[in-house]
Amino acid sequence: MTRFDELIATVETYQALAAENYARVRQLAEEVRAGLCDYIDAPDGICVQLVPPHGEFEPKPYGDKAFSMPPRGFRPLGPIAFGLAVRVTHGTDWIRVTTQCQKIGDHFILDIQGGQSFKLTLPLTKDDSTTLFEYVYGHVLYWFQSKIDQYQQGEYGTREIGFDFSREAESAKA
Repeated sequence: MTRFDELIATVETYQALAAENYARVRQLAEEVRAGLCDYIDAPDGICVQLVPPHGEFEPKPYGDKAFSMPPRGFRPLGPIAFGLAVRVTHGTDWIRVTTQCQKIGDHFILDIQGGQSFKLTLPLTKDDSTTLFEYVYGHVLYWFQSKIDQYQQGEYGTREIGFDFSREAESAKA
């Protein structure tokens, strides 16, 4: 085997693992999206979407574009970020919770920006999912409650970067 052949074989293994990592993170993200929406239990439709982790977003299914890494092609083997858009009104107002997922041993670690990390297995166990959904819901609720408290105490003029908001365009409703 030449050095070039060895390099090619090593990179093929690397890419196979990158594909496996993407597939597992994608599965976990879909489970979290569906489970969190069921947990929130909005009676008037979908309340959680997978969206890009950064930049502008609309509350719609993004598919592969909801992830920081492409599903195909040469990709790095590492953590993958995605956003969870959560509907916060009966109307069309949504916020994004940014997450990052990485494999450590046989588990996945889901880090919530500005929040906790969770050690998860695939598929999600009932205990894992309940704890995670309670936390994400509480994380969103706490953000709003803390802003209410700051306003009522007259301390709401900070430089803190919080959640990203999105509102569906009026034309999209027609």
